[in-house]
Amino acid sequence: MSRENPSKRKYELKKRAQDMAETRLQITEAAIDLHGTIGPARTTLSAVARRAGVERRTLYRHFPTEADLFVACSTHYFAANPFPDLGAWRAIRVPHERLAHALEELYAYYERTAPMLANVLRDAELVDFARDSVASLHAFLDEAVEILAAGRGIGRKWRQLLDAALRHAVAFSTWHSLATNGATRADAVRLVTALVQAAAARPARA
Repeated sequence: MSRENPSKRKYELKKRAQDMAETRLQITEAAIDLHGTIGPARTTLSAVARRAGVERRTLYRHFPTEADLFVACSTHYFAANPFPDLGAWRAIRVPHERLAHALEELYAYYERTAPMLANVLRDAELVDFARDSVASLHAFLDEAVEILAAGRGIGRKWRQLLDAALRHAVAFSTWHSLATNGATRADAVRLVTALVQAAAARPARA
């Protein structure tokens, strides 16, 4: 009786693992492509399978539920498109300089990711999985607001107004509205910085 070659068996297992990883990535990227073009709410698993060039049973083998596929998509997408570095923002001590720098980077990020973010944020009202997929973006923006509000010496009475202005400033919808109405990135940064500065300056005159 001949024994199976251990090296051959090891190679076959490695090749199988590589093939499975490639198929999983192929499915994930197909779903991401559909989310960025037609949106999560209109993306069906059948459409993902067709775009990936696999059968539905193959898709289910890798992603038993739609939730599993969404997690893979959001993880892969945001790893490939990381948020701006909040640590670099925090290191800028002068508040208005920090704000201008932050908005320049954030709006550049929105420009690069606009199709995906527009679709996913829209469909987050309709699809629970889409809402979960942008949770990391909302957490990032919450921390950004805290960083951008720091060092302004504003009392509790006016902090709510400043926070409202900052949340408006960092929102994707704010940049998107300005950009789709013809504002350049520099225009958007200048206009929104002025809004926040006005909110921050009000306590000094009160």
